[in-house]
Amino acid sequence: MLQTKVYSIDLIKDEARQLVCQGVVCCHQPIYTLCQYIPSRDWECVECELEDHDFLLRDRIIDLIGSEDWHED
Repeated sequence: MLQTKVYSIDLIKDEARQLVCQGVVCCHQPIYTLCQYIPSRDWECVECELEDHDFLLRDRIIDLIGSEDWHED
């Protein structure tokens, strides 16, 4: 039996931040875009965690990860 991964809000933020830094997703896309990169068996857990922290799936990823200082190389 497959076990689902436990997704804390911090883990979700970290994974979203990594996807943005890698250029896989844009920070202005809706949070539900992340479902393409999280196993479907875990997505319900992710949705619940987001809802528990007052995030809507239509909110932007930037709202989830927050603003960061971007420095030019």
